[in-house]
Amino acid sequence: MTTTTSMGNTAAGPGGIYVLAAHPHWRDSRVNRRMLAAARAVPGVDVNDLYGSYPDFSIDIEAEQARLSQASLVVLLHPIQWYSMPALQKLWLDDVLAYGWAYGPGGTALQGKDLWLVATTGSPEPSYHPQSYHRYFFDAFLPPYEQTAALCGMRFLPPLIFYGARSAPEAEVAAHVQTFAQRLGSYPDWPEIEELDTCIACPVPETDRPADSDDIGKVVSNAFHAAMTHGLAAASTSKAP
Repeated sequence: MTTTTSMGNTAAGPGGIYVLAAHPHWRDSRVNRRMLAAARAVPGVDVNDLYGSYPDFSIDIEAEQARLSQASLVVLLHPIQWYSMPALQKLWLDDVLAYGWAYGPGGTALQGKDLWLVATTGSPEPSYHPQSYHRYFFDAFLPPYEQTAALCGMRFLPPLIFYGARSAPEAEVAAHVQTFAQRLGSYPDWPEIEELDTCIACPVPETDRPADSDDIGKVVSNAFHAAMTHGLAAASTSKAP
């Protein structure tokens, strides 16, 4: 499948940036759409509009892994929906960050890379408070992102969050988009990066690996044979005088 991609004036190579933009309704976007355009204008940045690339949700895993391999910084650009990421972005993580490639024994492809969350919320920042309707500070919703990075041996960079995208003044939106573009253009020369330690991947023992179709088939087959053996033994016992 051909993916919707925009490169800057030069192709991204090792040490480059891969922006994964996920918004299910770009025409309704007030901030993310402009950030997508800004990323596409930065030379050397590989940008992928996931909903444009995979409208049928059939992700080209090999192509995505190849693009990840060429990047040092992976950017997740999306609106926060139900305290998490859009559905296609989650499916992308499920499919692309495979056991044995991104994590687990032999899964070293992403180790040493950086993961940067760039997200927007519809609600204003004060709503993310124990005394408001979201009931938690926004940081409480970050652990799934942080742990995804940690499992893969990636550094989780301080997120760039824009609150209240629905009603923010135009000047604030423009300033935020400009900041985003400047950060992309200056990576990795960010002051806060120097203070971050490298992340050692969390080890996942093979006994805890996800079951593949062959494993599931073996489990079902073994269970079936065990049940049949038990059933035959019980029948034989019941017929005994």
